[in-house]
Amino acid sequence: MFHGTIVEELISHEEWSHYNENIIEDQKDFVFIKFNGLHLKSMENLQSCISLKVCIFSNNFITDIHPLQNCIKLIKLDLHGNQIKNLPDTYFWSGLKNLKLLYLHDNGFVKLKNLCALSACPTLIALTMFDCPVSLKKGYRHVLVNSIWTLKALDHHVISDEEIIQNWHLPERFKACSDRFFFNFCPALKKGKTYEDEIKNIHYIISRINEILAHNSPVLIVQKWIRGFLVRKHFGKTKLWVNFH
Repeated sequence: MFHGTIVEELISHEEWSHYNENIIEDQKDFVFIKFNGLHLKSMENLQSCISLKVCIFSNNFITDIHPLQNCIKLIKLDLHGNQIKNLPDTYFWSGLKNLKLLYLHDNGFVKLKNLCALSACPTLIALTMFDCPVSLKKGYRHVLVNSIWTLKALDHHVISDEEIIQNWHLPERFKACSDRFFFNFCPALKKGKTYEDEIKNIHYIISRINEILAHNSPVLIVQKWIRGFLVRKHFGKTKLWVNFH
């Protein structure tokens, strides 16, 4: 597991010493790259990082992320605070079969239609798009939630059943964007975090999202009760009762 450099100018940067210990020449073995706030304009040298699993490239001047197309093992991709206005097409996202966390907030996205390409990402669980112009558009959350079927959390809230099932009006406990669904899964970056720290955090985020859904999704609650009913039926106990109030 290695940290890697992208361009020679980084050597003189104050954070360079943090990466210098484990540098190797062959970028295809890099699994973790963290270049936050280094004024980088290009990701071209990432094309050879085919083993990359965690990529933090936030607060730079990136406009094009196509070089990541070969990084098919990505689990977490943090591109917040850049100058990205357009996303690659569905072919790009369909290749990122392991991508679960995607941070795109504070970029220049304007069109909702362009964001729908993310629907091709087969395992995407959590996405941030807040502080982008597109997040101010009417229906922004509704379109993304119902376009990316694998998505469980958008911006600061886990997705409720009410947002997915049309015209289903639920009690206050299950209302969309209520306090019960709040979860900040994109906290401020900390210096010195290792690859192992990042993987543990990814597992925590996914676990926490699933926990919130398990307690606040009527669909999942019903499924749980039905499974329990079938077990009780098997042992001769058949009472089933569910109360959402």
